[in-house]
Amino acid sequence: MVKCVSILGSTGSIGRQSLDIISRLDVKVVALTAGTSVELMAQQCRQFQPELAVMATEEAAKALAEAISDLPIRISWGEAGLIEAAAYEKADCVITAVVGMVGLKPTLAAIRAGKRIGLANKETLVCAGELVMAEAEKYGVEIIPVDSEHSAIFQCLMGVGDSKEVKRLILTCSGGPFFGMSREQLQNVTKADALKHPNWKMGAKITIDCATLMNKGLEVIEAMRLYRLPVEQVDVVIHRQSIVHSMVELVDGAVMAQMGAPDMRLPIQLALTYPQRTACPVDDLDLTKCGSLTFCQPDMENFPCLALARRCAKLGGTACAVMNGANEEAVALFLADKIGFYDIYDLVSKAVDTVPNVMEPTLEDILEADRLARQCVRENV
Repeated sequence: MVKCVSILGSTGSIGRQSLDIISRLDVKVVALTAGTSVELMAQQCRQFQPELAVMATEEAAKALAEAISDLPIRISWGEAGLIEAAAYEKADCVITAVVGMVGLKPTLAAIRAGKRIGLANKETLVCAGELVMAEAEKYGVEIIPVDSEHSAIFQCLMGVGDSKEVKRLILTCSGGPFFGMSREQLQNVTKADALKHPNWKMGAKITIDCATLMNKGLEVIEAMRLYRLPVEQVDVVIHRQSIVHSMVELVDGAVMAQMGAPDMRLPIQLALTYPQRTACPVDDLDLTKCGSLTFCQPDMENFPCLALARRCAKLGGTACAVMNGANEEAVALFLADKIGFYDIYDLVSKAVDTVPNVMEPTLEDILEADRLARQCVRENV
């Protein structure tokens, strides 16, 4: 079990649930970072007494400094502060719960500082997976996934001695709020409709990604990177009940599945306590009350973002970074009521086809691909 932790994105959904778990464990919080939620960050600082608190902007940092002026907490802001929190000397684990490409540089900084990574920022591996995994191997760093699906695979693989025994990974997908709807029905869905996830309570961006199935596409790419498998060995099935969190099929035909209540605190806690397990405050899974568990193929015709993600995975290079950057930009526009639901796919697809794909990219190439993708989306709105 880790002893001291930094949490990047402490006021978000994963960050708040991480702190809930930490409050029940013998773990010290040494650094917290947030966007601009000053009031909630001040509350967290008073409860957990970190040594460092970081806000996204200088204005928010000044407001936080005023709100907790009576506490001996050093305050910083911006990317430099985020990186400092990620590499904070006293932390032995970093929960990367920030959303988007903003998590890439801090994750690399944490790896180079030798920290265990509790990875909830999927964009890091989507955009720069080969680079990140190479750095983790170089520095001997554990990357423990916090996503429910990847934690499920991680747990299933605990009993597998050789990666050659794995036939395929099977990611489960709830199907989001629009499961079963036709293209005609989806033409006029609203932001409010898309934010009504049937099973999980998450941040707005990831909830929209679940509605388009882009989130599952991102997870396919993330699984490829984490477990060093080609995209052909990573499949997706729709499982509406969110009880089976993912599965691993072995070469002899056996299928390992991890099941549990749809509660992110379980994978968060495992990232902190691994290789041990301790009691967790999630509801027990009563199979007699679950009802039927169903599985079906995803509809990639009416939800084309999943197929686009698989295409980018095969393209390699900076294609995934372009797709991710364009998607972040397009989802932000959708949340601002500036584009429609299908415009997300159209804009992301346009960026993938327009921005040049650079093979064997450096970090600078990946960051430039992200910039160009966002620019492409803005120009095509």
